[in-house]
Amino acid sequence: MKLGIWMGAGLAAILAVSAIAQPAPAPAPPPAFQPPQPAPKEPQLLHPLFADHAVLQRDRPIKVYGEAPAGTAVSVSLGGNAAEARAGADGRWSATLPAMAAGGPYVLTATAGGQTATANDILIGDVFFCTGQSNMALAQRAAQGAAQDAQAATDGTIRQLTIPNNASTTPIFRPAHQVRWVVGSPQTVGGFSGSCYYFVRELKRSVNVPMGMVVAAWGGARVRNWVSEDALAKLGYFQDDLEMLTLYRKDPQAAQRRWGRTWEAWWRQAMPKAGEPWRAEFDDSGWKTAPMALGPWALWHGTNPDGFIGQMWMRTTVTLTAEQARKPGAVLDLGQVNEEDETWINGMDVGSSSFASRTQHPVRPGVLREGVNVIATNIFCSWRNCGIRGPAEMRAIRFADGTSVPLSNPWKYWEVPDGLIAPQMPWGVTHGLTMNYNGMVAPLGPFGVKGAVWYQGESNIFFAGNYRTTLKAMMEDWRRQFENPGLPFLIVQLPNYGVIPTRPVESGWADVREAQRLAALEDRRAALTVNIDIGDANDLHPSNKRDVGRRLAIAARHIVYGEAIPPSGPMVAGVTRRGSEAVVSFRDVTGALAGRSGHPNAFELCGTAAGSCRWAYSRIEGASVVLPDAGDATRVRYCWGESPVCTLYDGSGLPASPFEAPVR
Repeated sequence: MKLGIWMGAGLAAILAVSAIAQPAPAPAPPPAFQPPQPAPKEPQLLHPLFADHAVLQRDRPIKVYGEAPAGTAVSVSLGGNAAEARAGADGRWSATLPAMAAGGPYVLTATAGGQTATANDILIGDVFFCTGQSNMALAQRAAQGAAQDAQAATDGTIRQLTIPNNASTTPIFRPAHQVRWVVGSPQTVGGFSGSCYYFVRELKRSVNVPMGMVVAAWGGARVRNWVSEDALAKLGYFQDDLEMLTLYRKDPQAAQRRWGRTWEAWWRQAMPKAGEPWRAEFDDSGWKTAPMALGPWALWHGTNPDGFIGQMWMRTTVTLTAEQARKPGAVLDLGQVNEEDETWINGMDVGSSSFASRTQHPVRPGVLREGVNVIATNIFCSWRNCGIRGPAEMRAIRFADGTSVPLSNPWKYWEVPDGLIAPQMPWGVTHGLTMNYNGMVAPLGPFGVKGAVWYQGESNIFFAGNYRTTLKAMMEDWRRQFENPGLPFLIVQLPNYGVIPTRPVESGWADVREAQRLAALEDRRAALTVNIDIGDANDLHPSNKRDVGRRLAIAARHIVYGEAIPPSGPMVAGVTRRGSEAVVSFRDVTGALAGRSGHPNAFELCGTAAGSCRWAYSRIEGASVVLPDAGDATRVRYCWGESPVCTLYDGSGLPASPFEAPVR
């Protein structure tokens, strides 16, 4: 993000320090829940992060900012410290208060041009930015033992501010919805992020200071959507999508037409023998017929709503009169499409949508015709309730005069082969580029945080190839955002979910775990937590968030607070050949390695080609595991697959991380 979004052109900050004032009394905590409300459109003297009950980062200069009329002098005070600033031409100001030790409560005051804004019950402590997708968003009330833990949540120095979901094509200065700090209590903690809450609760056992949690998490969001546009551009492989996003800001219709051509070109290259199902003349006689009610695809086969992930083609027809085909203002209403669609009428692209509450595509003149019109749509879905949903009467061709023609003919469908995933639209709310950064990270500005916690990756299992480099770019991007070059990152490695392998397999889940491991390994200010044993093979949202939090706290004690403890369980250090054996050495071993069912399992010896792996017998030798009969293996994998059964631990009780490593 360009720094100029936060700094007014004429900004001046003059620091003045006075005697330390007595802490102000704390007002009563706010109510437990209020639905998000639109943020005020008028400028706010204090940025919304600086509100009642806020936690500000200790032991580093405190940057405070907001908005005021251009050129206006601004005075800021907190706990006896004061600073002055002047609003720039864009109306934005920023002042820096001196570092403060943990404590409070204090009153934060900003004054400008006769206006005063006050934030009460301010604590100074450690602030963590907790981000990712649905497993970070999952509320504490959904975790194991939630009711009992909520009753014990009497520590009012644990507080959370939630950034409501918002996707934006450009960076914004403050959250699009009103935000507030919530004081932890038995009545409020159920709405906190379960993973983040259990993390700071556990951390307070060794770091007893106020803890603030800023949570920005959106279910289904890909990593590329959390990175600024400038940082993505430097990676080099998102250029076409970034160009389309730029075009979309200027001319959405032109961008959609270009996107349609891009999507069609991808299909032709990926499936050259499959034909072009969007064409009106395409022969779909071999396709299956969908139930008339449509609804989630998985339910068509009697499976649960999680039963399909991937791409689905669907086609139907609608007959129009000559008069109807000529009517202006036509709209194709598909009802509710989950998650993303690319849609054509008579072979001409009419639009796409992403997580729309109502999928309606304007139809330009000349697309509709007298007689039979063919509607084709390709739908991508990454988790559950996939397909076209809602009452049948929602689906129709609608005209500006209020008339409509229902889409009452049968739909035919074809499941795209497994593993073939189309590109997603650049401006999609969760699968796109930089939209979540613009709408949920940029609005935080340089707010002081102690560290960032990242729990994401489930939506990247089909895009693991560039996950590692994109995650590394995101970490450096946020360090610039928060003006903290040493900002630590705690990465939650994906837990077990899905099929338990009965033979060596290739796995997108394992690929993402490996990308997470390598990204943490290559960043001296990042640490990984291993969770391969605390997931749920049948639930993408495992409820054991206590152990997630406990493991995050261990990692934080190491990478954030500098304790001389391993950040996680055993990590592979390398694989060497010793005669006919492959010797896997480990680092960060507490005590001794141990196999929980005798000899450790889940080791694989592999050649260079995909599909060449075989199970390997193993035995423990000190801090190493020896694999006999290695033959000409060129690499070793451990704990690979969606839900592998892995038995290698050490004296800490923590599991060894999944890995792939070359044999040296």
